[in-house]
Amino acid sequence: MRQPPVNPIAKDALKAWKITASIYMLILWLFIGAGVVLSVIFTIPLWYGAIGIAVGGVLHYIFVFILPKVKWKRWRYEIFDQEIYIQHGILIVSRTLVPMIRVQHVDTKQGPILKRYKLASVTISTAATTHEIPALMEEDASSLRDRISALARVDEDDV
Repeated sequence: MRQPPVNPIAKDALKAWKITASIYMLILWLFIGAGVVLSVIFTIPLWYGAIGIAVGGVLHYIFVFILPKVKWKRWRYEIFDQEIYIQHGILIVSRTLVPMIRVQHVDTKQGPILKRYKLASVTISTAATTHEIPALMEEDASSLRDRISALARVDEDDV
């Protein structure tokens, strides 16, 4: 069996993912709060609200503190002359090989949270699908994009 890829993504990815998860959890907390208010208005037993708060607390802890760490530990990539090797996943770890000859174009993207931490993601498009290497340092993402693009062009010229 092939060894896993060796290159990790940026450590600041943890901060960006925790902020993103917190934003999603804020939406969940708004729904839980609305449920508690409605249970008071319609005289529904308060233990329903207590269960909602407990479940929300557990989910908040899992999604904000545990999953980003596990996700960061599993995300790896490696660039070879003939292929791109990507590993990701939390419970199910996927290892993907993308042949350079199949690469059609390579992009970098950066939302407001990634921009705050000077991170960017590299998106690799083939005819069939799109692959992403998330949360690399901006300079690393740009150089990786350029390297993959150059390797993909070389492979096309050789064919």
